[in-house]
Order: sequence, then structure tokens, then C-alpha cells
Amino acid sequence: MLKLSEVLISNQQLQSFEEIIPIIHEIASSGERFFRMDVRPPFPDTPDNWEDRLEAIFSGLIR
Repeated sequence: MLKLSEVLISNQQLQSFEEIIPIIHEIASSGERFFRMDVRPPFPDTPDNWEDRLEAIFSGLIR
């Protein structure tokens, strides 16, 4: 199971919400089946609908 907190810890160089998107897409493309959003991304540009956006990217609705 992919946890957002683990993605953030593993990629501490990230500076914005938009930088998370390709990482989530890559992990989902590698075969990960489950995604848990256990923390809110700590970036000033994190949108209000961040959960919906990340879920859509993970499930392949947005490329």
C-alpha cells in the first residue's frame, strides 16, 4: 500500500504540490494497487481538492 506520508518522506526535495503528481503517477504505473492519503501535502499551493486530484492521478483518470 502506497502512503502519501511515505512519498513525502522519500522525496523531501519536493517544493510544490505539482511536483507530487508525476511521482504518484509513476508509482501507480508500476503496479501499486492501493493508495492511502494519510497526511495533507504541506505545500502552500496544495489545492482544496487535493485528495480528489491525487486519487484521480493514482487511479489513472488523469495522466
